[in-house]
Amino acid sequence: MTDDTKRRTVPQRRATITDVADHAHVSKKTVSRVINRETGVKPAMVERVERAIRELHFSPNPQARSLALGRSFLVGLIYENPSPTYVVNMQLGILDVLRPAGMELVVHPCRQEAPTLLDDIRSFIERQRLDGVILPPPLSEDESLVTLLRQTRCPYIRIACAPLDEPAVMVVSNDRSGARQAALRLADLGHRHIALVRGPVGYLSSHERGQAFVTALRDRGIAIDPACDVAGGYTFEGGVIAGHRLLELPLPPTAVFVLNDDMAIGVMQAARERGLNLPDDLSIIGFDDLPMAARMWPNLTSVRLPVREMGAAASGKLLAILAGETDSGGDHPVEPMLIVRQSDVACVPAGRGRRTSSRA
Repeated sequence: MTDDTKRRTVPQRRATITDVADHAHVSKKTVSRVINRETGVKPAMVERVERAIRELHFSPNPQARSLALGRSFLVGLIYENPSPTYVVNMQLGILDVLRPAGMELVVHPCRQEAPTLLDDIRSFIERQRLDGVILPPPLSEDESLVTLLRQTRCPYIRIACAPLDEPAVMVVSNDRSGARQAALRLADLGHRHIALVRGPVGYLSSHERGQAFVTALRDRGIAIDPACDVAGGYTFEGGVIAGHRLLELPLPPTAVFVLNDDMAIGVMQAARERGLNLPDDLSIIGFDDLPMAARMWPNLTSVRLPVREMGAAASGKLLAILAGETDSGGDHPVEPMLIVRQSDVACVPAGRGRRTSSRA
């Protein structure tokens, strides 16, 4: 074995905070302050320490850091959501902000109906020694859970489609705006016999989106037949069932607005099972704009809700609270946007209740 080979195979000693301090010609306390993102460190000093960290490939020992500062550097994501893609995108957005800050995410799925919900969450927070938690809907709408977090002095951020708390602890998505955009789109395409597939009754997003859609159509002189207003549970399977229910009507709708993409894809499946030609026989608009929307055929027109950005915003607000900052980014709502693709077309009524369609 050559000397060069020996040098390459000898394990390198892991750099310590003392090594970083010596390399940057600063104190260990200064290195610690930079690592923990403390305020008051001069920018030039921060740059010196961060350059030393990069050059030495230093990474803090999480156990030692936690013991020294009395923190876990863990954030909990407590959720109950039937859409797995929504949850994954939320996690990615949260981690986009947490990881550069030297923190990690612990996920905790739960059932809101469980009689032991509050006890389970209290145990989770205490067991993990969480620095804070993020609550997406529908758990963000649970006031008893928020009361528990306040009592345990656990910092939290709520994500919801309407303001429910102080702006500093809220990330609000303007779901009503997205639903209005969908309603105006279908009205402009000439549809008058329009259906609505809602989510679970207890979800605030289902109420906000559905009410805004119905109101926007009413402003255009269009009323939704009660038989065309159905629930789908925010799941693919629920969308399939809702789709068959609508398409079994004596006069099926020419278009349907579905309050999330999982259900919208289910409605598309039901239409195909009945031999319909999409979108000529049925126009469909979803909500959330999940990645699958652009991979379906026809590509699904959907209201884009920037879930990953919402997760990142929640992380940013939580870090601001942990740092003792009073200004955590304001209360400007996250604005959705209608992404038009191939699943909705202009409606032109034809004889005997049939219709022909042309691309808008």
